[in-house]
Amino acid sequence: MTEEKVPVKVIAENRRARFDYHILEDLEAGIVLTGAEIKSIRANGITLSESYVRPLNGEICLIGAHIEPYKFEATKKQDPRRIRKLLLHSEEIKKLTTRVEQKGLTIIALSLYLKNGRAKLRIGLAKGKNNPDKRQTIKERESKRDAARAIRE
Repeated sequence: MTEEKVPVKVIAENRRARFDYHILEDLEAGIVLTGAEIKSIRANGITLSESYVRPLNGEICLIGAHIEPYKFEATKKQDPRRIRKLLLHSEEIKKLTTRVEQKGLTIIALSLYLKNGRAKLRIGLAKGKNNPDKRQTIKERESKRDAARAIRE
């Protein structure tokens, strides 16, 4: 069985997530959207920077993501920060829910991309970093930058 490369277009990334959290595991989830929302996403009208994922009523939901209203929509206007349901298998929902409740972990949105024309959300099971960990991340980033600069010169 050959694996074909599926074209993926990254629309939005939560760049702050990898700085503030240790990502333990990541998953791909579908997202329930309206027609106007997907059109707005295709026009890069989404912000994930303040969003997070939480289990609600036996479902996993994206909270706090801002999708700009589609400018050509003439009918109803929806709340740009409404709660959106994520599409996962029931085993994945159970696993995420138990790990968040038992171990004090959190689920964060890492990136949103289009795959085969469908919006997919990369979510990560994460544990928060404390300040010494963040300083270590900054040191590693600066040392990589200095090494790359030395190679160029």
